[in-house]
Order: sequence, then structure tokens, then C-alpha cells
Amino acid sequence: MKGLLLKDLLNFSENEIDKVKIKFNQYDGNNDPMELYKNNPEIINTEWLFWNEKRRYFFVGQIAVCFLKLSYDKWLLTTIKRVTKDLGISGGVSFEGEEIEKYKSLFGRVIVQHHKTYMSQGRYFSEIQEDLVVNQILPDVYDGEDFPGYDKVRLSYRQLEVIIKKEKKDWVAALSNQKAVYLITDKKTGKLYVGSATSDNGMLLQRWSNYVWNGHGGNKELVELVRREGFDYIKENFQYAILENYNAKVEDAVILNRESWWKETLQSRKWGYNCN
Repeated sequence: MKGLLLKDLLNFSENEIDKVKIKFNQYDGNNDPMELYKNNPEIINTEWLFWNEKRRYFFVGQIAVCFLKLSYDKWLLTTIKRVTKDLGISGGVSFEGEEIEKYKSLFGRVIVQHHKTYMSQGRYFSEIQEDLVVNQILPDVYDGEDFPGYDKVRLSYRQLEVIIKKEKKDWVAALSNQKAVYLITDKKTGKLYVGSATSDNGMLLQRWSNYVWNGHGGNKELVELVRREGFDYIKENFQYAILENYNAKVEDAVILNRESWWKETLQSRKWGYNCN
């Protein structure tokens, strides 16, 4: 028993079914489309959906279904558009389309299970409709992974940016009243920065918010890095993790001592971005 199939949820008419084509979007070696989607869905729902290098995935009058990879065999439905115009472009956004109104309430909420065994990004719906099983329908539009626990936090800049700017409730609740020793990793060079969040600097949520807004949080070596390489360098290469977390009642001195211990242990003063 497969459960609810996507074809039964969408209920395309007999005249529509042969015109429906899916575009499967996933990591392209440079960009993670999920991070782009969480920041601005239109980047995926227009640019990625209608981008063509050489092949022509769609034609005018066709129904374009946009899927975004969540995990090994799970895909998020982000939009369904009727193709309205062929722009005659190769190596760029080749089409224009309009969202089909009756499906809008499902965009960003329907997760489909499908084991993709083929290389092509485009596939006719009719060819695989029996293998597209609705895994779940979310109560709200997907906005990223839920808070996993303090010992499992490891975020790219883009992921942290979404959490902070969209004020994702579970993350905000978890970080706002926590003191912590944290680690920033420059994934391009391997250099480390060990920092602390205390009551003096606004706890962990405020401390990490500073990095989202300016990239450096006021730290001398990171200020220089942003000046030299630009903010985009931070956005592309920095990763944030929690080494130790403490509740608000723990004295700041304890956190500062642990911060110093981690700096010495990881040699981040000698080889990383810590200067004191």
C-alpha cells in the first residue's frame, strides 16, 4: 500500500496530464538550492525552474512542476506553473510562466517521496506518477530544519541567515537565553575562531545575529578578513557550531574560562582568527 499519490492530490485533468513535466532541482556543485529557496523562493520557482543549458525542458502551454531535493528520496513541491512564453534563450532562463491558482495552498508544504534513479532533471509526470507518493503535508510553508539539539548544531552562513532573518521560532527560543562557547570554521582555509556568548554580549542569539548582519561580529581578525576579502567570502565559506552551552544562570566567568581553554586546545590564537 503506497498511500496517497501526488496524482490524486493534484488531480490533473485528462487534457492536462500529458502536458505536465517535473523539474527536479538539487545541488549543482556550486549552489545549494534549498538555501536559496529559504532566502527567496522565486530564485528557485523562476530561475532554477526555467533555466536551460542546452536541452529544452518545456514548451508553451505545458505545466511545469518544481521539485526541490530535501534528502535522499524526498522532494519539496515549491510551485506549479503554466508555461506562457518561450524566451528563445539557451544557457539561461528560457521561459516565463504563471502559477496555477488552485494549487498555491500546497506550495512549500507538500513533501513527496520518490527514488530518482535517472540523471535527467526533467521528467514527464505521466511516466512516474505511480512512484510519486505524498510523504507529508506540512501545516506551514517549509522554512528549514527544526532545532536539532545543542550538540548537533552545525550551520553554514546561509542557514544561520535564514534562522536569524526569518526569526525561526524553535531556533530563537533555543538560542536566545543560552550562554555558550562556539566555533566558527573557515572551510576554505581551515582556520578557526573560538568565541563566547555571555550576558555582556547578548547571549548566543544576539552574538550570532551580529555575524549575520556584518560577517565579523566586531572581532578584530574577522573585521580585517571582511575588509580584505569582502562579506561574500564569509557567506560562502563560514560555518558555525556550538562547543559548549550553558543556561543563563551560569556566571560569565565560567564561559570565558572555557572559551580560553578551547582557544588553547584548538590553537586558534596561533593558527586561527583569535588574536587574544
